[in-house]
Amino acid sequence: MLDIILNTAREDERIRAVMLNGSRTNPHAPRDIFQDFDVIYFVTDVASFRLDEHWIDRFGERMILQLPDDIGDPPPGKNAGFAYLMQFSDGNRIDLNLFPLDRLDDLEEDSLSLLLLDKDGLFGQLPPPSESSYLPQPPTARAFAACCNEFWWVCPYVAKGLWRGEITYAKFMLDQVVRAQLMKMLVWDIGVKTQFSVNPGIFGRHFERCLEPQLWERLLDTYSDAGIENTWQALFAMCELFRSAAKQVSNHFEFDYPSDDDHMVSAHLRHVRDLPADAKVMY
Repeated sequence: MLDIILNTAREDERIRAVMLNGSRTNPHAPRDIFQDFDVIYFVTDVASFRLDEHWIDRFGERMILQLPDDIGDPPPGKNAGFAYLMQFSDGNRIDLNLFPLDRLDDLEEDSLSLLLLDKDGLFGQLPPPSESSYLPQPPTARAFAACCNEFWWVCPYVAKGLWRGEITYAKFMLDQVVRAQLMKMLVWDIGVKTQFSVNPGIFGRHFERCLEPQLWERLLDTYSDAGIENTWQALFAMCELFRSAAKQVSNHFEFDYPSDDDHMVSAHLRHVRDLPADAKVMY
């Protein structure tokens, strides 16, 4: 596949350079059969590639194709890049971005970049690929406070949904909103313990190897099925884990942890958990 990607570029005068990004350039990423080819073609004319998408047939038999720039609203401007996201029947996948040469100044730095072809010497000597662009950054006091506030603010929404028996609503608030703040706090906690030198991966991808075994098991306890009681238990487990991680982070940076919010909301959650199903008043 890499030969096809490079030979396509060598044979097409519109393609002036090729760059590989992502896990295939990451010296610390495990190698497996699901790794994508994240490729950038630096081209003289993006529009000409969009006239007939069949030029990508050379890469293999497609299972499914997505053109995110075509389904976006509004569509990209005339001088914008264009992406072909291709899953092939043989298991290979290419995320191919066409980047216009006249916008090179807009190219964002990515430390996991490996220059494969440069016909015109556009890029010079790039540093070896590293994870430096993907390492977590220490939180500011404001970011820490916002994370804590959002976590404890949304927890009562979960409780309300569970008391009403609205499991899909409760699960959404728990797993999409509250969990996002928990994951953010765990990233900071991992950062504190590793001097922000370890990449925990997107969506907690590498949490299992970054967290102590006990914390990893506690994180797994925050996931539940669609049962009301199990979701209550997951909510309480999430609160306990968030509290533990947040206090570690706050102690390290000497931030103020909102103990009053934690105490009041936690008491409210326990109260709602014990409310009779036919209650007419909350307190």
